[in-house]
Order: sequence, then C-alpha cells, then structure tokens
Amino acid sequence: MADFSLTTLFVVPVGQTSFPSSGSTQDLTAGQVGIFSNNYAATLTPGSFPYFYVAQGRTNTYLQGSKRSDKIAGCVQGGACKSNVTEWYKVKGCATATNQITDITDFNVKCGDIVTLTVRAHSSYIDTLYFNGLTRSVTVQAPCCDCGGDPCETVDVDALIDQFITKLEATAPDFLGGDTTGSNPDNISLSTFFTFENVGGTILRIEGKPLTKYGQPCDVAAFPYEYDRLWFRTFIYSGPATTADFIVADNCNIVATSTITQTSNYPTGTSDEITQLEKNYYSYQAGYLKHLYRMVGYNGNFESWVSAGTTYDTYYIKFNAYDKSGYQWGDYIEQDAMVIIAVAEGTASTNLYNALEDALGEIEFDNTCITTTTSSTTVPA
Repeated sequence: MADFSLTTLFVVPVGQTSFPSSGSTQDLTAGQVGIFSNNYAATLTPGSFPYFYVAQGRTNTYLQGSKRSDKIAGCVQGGACKSNVTEWYKVKGCATATNQITDITDFNVKCGDIVTLTVRAHSSYIDTLYFNGLTRSVTVQAPCCDCGGDPCETVDVDALIDQFITKLEATAPDFLGGDTTGSNPDNISLSTFFTFENVGGTILRIEGKPLTKYGQPCDVAAFPYEYDRLWFRTFIYSGPATTADFIVADNCNIVATSTITQTSNYPTGTSDEITQLEKNYYSYQAGYLKHLYRMVGYNGNFESWVSAGTTYDTYYIKFNAYDKSGYQWGDYIEQDAMVIIAVAEGTASTNLYNALEDALGEIEFDNTCITTTTSSTTVPA
C-alpha cells in the first residue's frame, strides 16, 4: 500500500471479544488490546474524553512498555472537541473473493460466417508471463443453414455457442514435444483460468476461476503475500483472429454483446494478508531489535497475534498530530499517522465499531463483499 502515514497495526487476538473497561496500560495481558482515555484509564466510551489512544500488551516487556498509538481526538464530545482525525473507515473481511463473470449475448451472426472470440486475461503473475495479458483466440464457422435455406438467416445460436465452448475448452497445443508440466507459458489452455457455460442456448457465460494460492517461503523476512485477482476482456467479431489492438478495432466487426455481470475483487482480511501487515509495520513500534532477519532466533521482539484461517475486519483511522507545537520549527512537511486495527469478524468487531463510533462519529465507508456492474459493449445496428 502506497501510504506515507506513520502506521501502527494492532491485531486483536482471537478470543478477545470485548475491550477492558477499567485499569490502565500496565494491566494489559500479552496481546490484549484496549482503548484508553487521556487520563490513561481504559474506556468503552472514548467519545467522552478530549482524546484517546489504542494500546496492546506485549509478551516481551524488557526495556519497552505496551505498544501504543498516538493521541486520537474525535468530534463527538461537543464544545471541547479538538478533532485531528482526517478519515476513518472499515474494510470488511471477505475471505472468498468474487470471480469475474462475462455474458456474451445478442449474437448477430449469419449462416456460414467466420467468427472469432478473443479473451485477454490479466493478473499480477499472468502479466509477468505475457505482454499485455494472456491473449487466446478461437475461430469457428457458424453452422450452415438447412438445405435450400436462406444463407442470410440468423444462425442457430445454441449450436454456435456449443462450437465455441468445444474450442475454448480444448487442450493447448503441444509446443515442446511432449511437455505436459505447464513449464512452457504458451502451452496453457483457457480452461486453466476459465469455465465456459451455455446458458439457455442464448448466452455464452465465461467465469474466471480462483487463482492458485502461491507457496509461502519459510522465511520471516520474506514478503510472500501479494494482492492479486484475475480480470479479463472479451471480444467477439467477424472474420479470423487478428493481432490488432482491440481498443482501436473496427466496431462494425463486433457481432455480439459482451457484458460483465460480476466483477472480480481481491480477498480482504485473510490471515495471510494480516500476517504480512504485521511484518510490514513491525519496526514502527518495536523498542529495539527492529529488523526481521533470515534466522528466526534473531527476531526476539517480533510477535504475531494472527490466527491462521481467521477472517479479519480492519479499521483504519488517519489523523494529524494532536499537539502541533512540535511542528512549529522546522523545514519539513507535517507527517500524519494511521492506526489499523484488525479484529476477527463477529462480536469483537461489533464492540470495536461501537466504541470507535462513539468517539469518531458515523463511519465514512463500510464495504460489502459483492460487487456487480453492468458495463457492456453493444452490437452495432
């Protein structure tokens, strides 16, 4: 994430469903997260105080206390309000991402026409193998009309879709004389990434498959998690396959409507993603031994509170310095701060949401898991 805010990440341990209502930071157990008022007391109503901060207990307390955020001031408490928050929002955990679905409909094909369907797929890893995405084309000849029929009649669409599916699902040609391992990037068929379906004899439906989960190295200092998704464009046109860029292709050759009925998205809040964030932001709050080394024994202060297989909601709070006197003298640009709190979806997330809303007011953005769209390319008259 390209963000220059000074960031502190808190991962609420699974099993902590509520936040302390009494005591101070020294009373936090290892991993326990709490919200504390300006008088260092745990609170469930931070909006009643001039400012609050988030703190988490550590396992290793030698030469360092609890992990703490800077001062955060909301605008709920009325006249004494001194808000320094610029935005706050929630990203709902969605472990299962949606796949793109494209429907090809309204075929305008005549008997015996030559028709080509081209699919151009993109993802982070696909684009490292193929310039401008993985592009594959299949060409079919529309079924002929019955004997004595008018060759200008509209083709049997059901049969045409079946012809396309047969070719789309075909195994990729063998370029390496027996290579079946997929080591040759040209020896990859479209069925590796897509499923194809004839819907009602009138719709050719193409759906992207979930991407393969890449192996993670046994290296605490490595960055194995990557945000990735599969998305694609489809073009169906008269004539043989072309190498022309489809952005400037002749629209008069388009013979069907390609409609994206569901867009693909990224999984959010997975345990792998939050584990990666722990590594990214580790050094910001470590008292000493800030680096992550190749050998685990050297990372004495690193603690992970992520539970594998858990889906987390994440709360983001961006804010400026509460006391700006520290920025009065100096030739520099003020740097803001950000707090990220990852909490397992369910009761713990609800309790945190209520506490933050008490202090910061109504949340600015709270996403949902499913995204749809109706963008399309239309058949020319």
